Amino acid sequence: MTSPVTTPASAPVSISAAAPAPTTSPRTARKSARRRELGAAGALMTPFFILLVTVFLIPVGTAVRLSFFSDDQPGLGFGPERTVFVGLRSYTAVLTDPTFLSGLGTVVLYCLIYIPLMVVGALALALLLDSGVVRLRTWAQLGLFLPHAVPGIIAAVIWLYLYTPGLSPVIDLLGKADITIDFLGVHTVVPSIVNIALWSNLGYNMVVFYAALQAVPREVIEASVVDGAGPVRTALQIKTPLVRSSVVMVAMFTLIFALQLFTEPMLLSQSTPMISSRFSPSMYIYDAAFTRNNYGLAAAASVVLLVCTIALSYGVTRWTNRSDAAEEDAR
Repeated sequence: MTSPVTTPASAPVSISAAAPAPTTSPRTARKSARRRELGAAGALMTPFFILLVTVFLIPVGTAVRLSFFSDDQPGLGFGPERTVFVGLRSYTAVLTDPTFLSGLGTVVLYCLIYIPLMVVGALALALLLDSGVVRLRTWAQLGLFLPHAVPGIIAAVIWLYLYTPGLSPVIDLLGKADITIDFLGVHTVVPSIVNIALWSNLGYNMVVFYAALQAVPREVIEASVVDGAGPVRTALQIKTPLVRSSVVMVAMFTLIFALQLFTEPMLLSQSTPMISSRFSPSMYIYDAAFTRNNYGLAAAASVVLLVCTIALSYGVTRWTNRSDAAEEDAR
């Protein structure tokens, strides 16, 4: 007969080493990953927001504040100057000023001529370079881009020399052929300014389009050639739709810069009476601030120009998005 084996009461009970350790729940892990993503996004976006506040929001806020105040002198003008709140008086003065409205009309005409020529010309040059028709492609790109490297003031001075009778070799050459052209006349001054802007910026936008065309899959182009599409059809119906986003971007930035027309007419105004000191809204703002010392009026005109720029940019973006949505629905 066997006796039962007893275990001492004081003997320690061993714990299995295979017991599972506590783990983090999936919800906690997702929250942790989300916090890391937000932290990384915040670190990357901080420089952008600092620049946005510094170079855009603070100046815009200052301009809006100045537009509601004006410097007045009490009595007959012999008292000390003081800053008073005038409400919308500066905006009313700007929007009822015929010279400001005329400047807006001039800029609209300038945009109607300049933007289509810029976009179509730059895209056509980029398509030619991408097609391989142009030889010495690198040198052609460099030659087209070089004018953009010339500062705007120097470019305006160069063309002012070419537009001035008695100095311009172009006018002398045309005169020998009995052709008389006044490049700074009442009907030619805006096209002359457009020519300067085209000369300066056409090569830059061409490079933008050319870079976009280089990203077009070569298989798509080869397939169009196999299907019998010629060079013109390939350029217009295959390549151009594929770089539509770049076309919209160039058109929008060209519009924004065109509304700020200042450098070219300011320099040309020294040689022609057709360009007044308030030829464009930007020149109107400059004249109000530094010639008439009316900073409230200049700030109000700046805000009006900013609102017009934002509204037109939003309109272009909205129209583009609707067109893209309509194309996707049609597909």
